[in-house]
Amino acid sequence: MSVMSMREHGQNSSGAVRAASKGPVFLTNRGRTTHVLMSIKDYEKLTGKPLSIVEMLRQPGGPEYDFEFDPPKLGGELFRPVDFE
Repeated sequence: MSVMSMREHGQNSSGAVRAASKGPVFLTNRGRTTHVLMSIKDYEKLTGKPLSIVEMLRQPGGPEYDFEFDPPKLGGELFRPVDFE
């Protein structure tokens, strides 16, 4: 667990991400804790459920880890002949 001011986070965001890989990073603004930065794995442990593919893709930079994606098979006719006449 680490504590970092918002100013420090702004000046060294990569350091904050590295620290979050070891445990939560509490971000403070004017001495008060306002946010918590944590790894996605810690978040999933906390919430008890993995993120959906939509939530993962919505993240800036995309997902930070590999995940399985098995889309459902489409039924019926996908393509049909084109009539140019």
